[in-house]
Formats: sequence, structure tokens, C-alpha cells
Amino acid sequence: MPNVKNQEIVKSLTEKFKAMKGLILTEYRGLTVEEISDLRLKLRPFGGEYAVVKNTLSKIAFKEAGIEAGENFSGSTALVIENGDIVSPAKVVVEFAKTHAKLKIKAGFLEGEFVNAAVVEQLSLLPSKEVLIARMLGSMNAIVTDFVNVLVANIRGLVTVLDAVAKKQAA
Repeated sequence: MPNVKNQEIVKSLTEKFKAMKGLILTEYRGLTVEEISDLRLKLRPFGGEYAVVKNTLSKIAFKEAGIEAGENFSGSTALVIENGDIVSPAKVVVEFAKTHAKLKIKAGFLEGEFVNAAVVEQLSLLPSKEVLIARMLGSMNAIVTDFVNVLVANIRGLVTVLDAVAKKQAA
């Protein structure tokens, strides 16, 4: 790797690999430049980056980042580097692969190990981080609301009885 450009690419990739939350390896052979640009635009809001890098440079960067690359780098491989939420970029890639048959998911990298394409597809079925947080907060709010209703029920009952007694005495 004597080329200075390649050394810079490996250095940049190594930093990205150390900071990433997850990674999806795809085969992009046959996609047009417009389709790849479209995928990049769809990934950007979710903290995902679509990078087409030579396999040898990717392997070197993985090694320098302290990650065993395994047997996943054969043929044309592009990387979806996930820096934020790992579910949303997986959803984007899986949906894109459904509409573009030439994009194939090869593998993923989650929790320090490589996983197969089926795991990436299962990951895409999960709700996003924001939805999970909203569900949890809704559940917590429901508990507090129910507790307040239980506390107020006796007071409401007393007010109802007093109101009925007052109406009966007035009549």
C-alpha cells in the first residue's frame, strides 16, 4: 500500500470503523451512479454513509481497527457505515434492495461480530429508536395517569354522594 491516497483512505476508514455503531456490506454491481446517489441521500438523515471501497483497503482498515474481517469481502463490496441509529439505515437498505434487485445485502457487523444478511433483514423489522422511546414514555405516562385516577376516585365518589344528598335535601 505505498500509494499516499490509499494510505489516507485506510486511515479515514479505520477512524470510521472505530466510531461506527454498525455496518452493512452490500454488493452493488449493476447499480447506476444515480441509484447509488439516491441510496446515499436516503441514508444521510439517519447517520448512515454508503462507501464504495476496495476490498483490500477495507480489510487493512478493519485490521488496523482491531476487527477480524472474516470471509465477507469478495466481489464488489460497498459499505453502509452506521454512526447513529442502527435500525433506520438497515430499514433503508432493505427497502432499497427490495426495489433494486441488483443491490444485495451480503452481511452486517453488529455488537462486535459479523452477522448474515438474514439478521440485517430482521434488524430492519424493528421499530426505530425514536418509536421505542415514545412507546416507553407512553407506558410510563400511563402508569402515572392510572395512579392519579385511583387516588382521585375516592374523592370523586365522595363528591358524587354529597351532591346526591344535597339534591335529595333540596327536593
